[in-house]
Amino acid sequence: MYLKERFGIYHSILLITILLVGFGVVMVYSASGISSGERLQDSFYFLKREIIWVMLGFSFLFLFSRFDYHRLGKISKPLLLFSLLLLILVVFTPLGVRINGAKRWLKIGPLTFQPSELAKLAIILYLAEFLSKKRKETRKFVRVFLPPLILLTPIILLMLLEPDLGSTILIALLFLAIFFVSGVRMSYIISLFLLGIPAIFFLIYSSSYRKARVLAFLHPWANSQGVGWQITQSLIALGSGGVLGRGLGQGRQKLFFLPEAHTDFIFSIIGEEWGIFGTLFILFLFALFVYQGRKIAKNSKDDFGHLLAVGITLLIGLGAILHIGVCIGLLPTKGTPLPFVSYGGSALLISLIAVGILLNISKQLKEKI
Repeated sequence: MYLKERFGIYHSILLITILLVGFGVVMVYSASGISSGERLQDSFYFLKREIIWVMLGFSFLFLFSRFDYHRLGKISKPLLLFSLLLLILVVFTPLGVRINGAKRWLKIGPLTFQPSELAKLAIILYLAEFLSKKRKETRKFVRVFLPPLILLTPIILLMLLEPDLGSTILIALLFLAIFFVSGVRMSYIISLFLLGIPAIFFLIYSSSYRKARVLAFLHPWANSQGVGWQITQSLIALGSGGVLGRGLGQGRQKLFFLPEAHTDFIFSIIGEEWGIFGTLFILFLFALFVYQGRKIAKNSKDDFGHLLAVGITLLIGLGAILHIGVCIGLLPTKGTPLPFVSYGGSALLISLIAVGILLNISKQLKEKI
C-alpha cells in the first residue's frame, strides 16, 4: 500500500473517532444535564466525568498508536487471565458495585470500571495471537477450536452472573466472526452457533426480567406503561424528531421519560434532537469506520495484524449495531452503549485504546496493494 493511502486511512480513522467522541460529549450533556441537575444537584455531573475519561482515553489512544502491536501478542493471555480475575472480584467479592440491579463494576477511587469492557479487548487480542500461530491447523478441532472455547467459557459465565447479556452476546459474535475469518471449519462454527440457540432460550425463560424484556420487544405497545416503557419512549423520541429534529437541548424524552437517556438510549435522543439527518450522520461515520477498518485488516502485513484489525473493527461496528437495534426496536432492550458516544468511562477508554492499536496496525500495512 502506498504511503499516501496509508496516511489517508490513519487520519480518516482518527478523524472519525474524534467526531464521534466530540459529538458524544455534547449529547451526554444534552441528555443528562436536566436530570442530573434534579437528582444530583449538579447539571454537569456526567459531563465532567465524561471529559475526564475522554482525556484519559485519547492519551492512551496516542500511546498505543505508537506502540508496536506485535508486542501485545506476548501479553494477550496474561491480559485475558487478568480480565477473568477482575470479573471474579466483581461477582464474588464486596469490591463489585451494584447499579440498577446489575453488579458489573469495580470502584476505583471516585470512578468505576467495568471489567467486561477490558475482557472484550483481551479476548480479541488472545484470539488474534492464538489463531495467527495456528494458521496451518485451523481444521483441527482439539488443537485450534477447543482451547479458546475452554478459556472463554468461564468469562462468559461470569458475565451472565453479573448479569450482562449484552456483553455476552457481543463476545459470542466476536468469537464466531474471528474464527470464521481465520479459516476454522464452518461445521465447528455452525455447530457452536446451533448449540447456543437453546442456551439463549434457557437464559431468557429462566429469568423473569429477561422474559419480560423479550415480550416487550415483541409487543411493546401492549404494556407501554410497564415492561414496554423503555422501547415505546425510545420510539416516541425517534419519531418526534422528524427530519430536522427539535434542536440541540430541546428534546423532551430525556425529561424523566426515557430511562438511561445518556447511555443505553442516546441514539434515540440524537434522533429526537437532530432528526433523521443526525441519525444518518452517525450511521455514516460508523459505516466509514468499518470500511476503513476492513481496508486495514485486508492489507495488514501479517495474520496477527489481520485478525486483530478484524476484531477491533467488529468490536466497534457490532457495538453500534446492537445499540441502534435496541433503540429502533429491532432488538430486545439490553444495556449496550453506543461506542464513543454514550456516557460510560470503561467502554470509552477501551474503545479508544482499541482505536490506538488499529492506528498502529495501519502504520505497518503492506508496501503495495
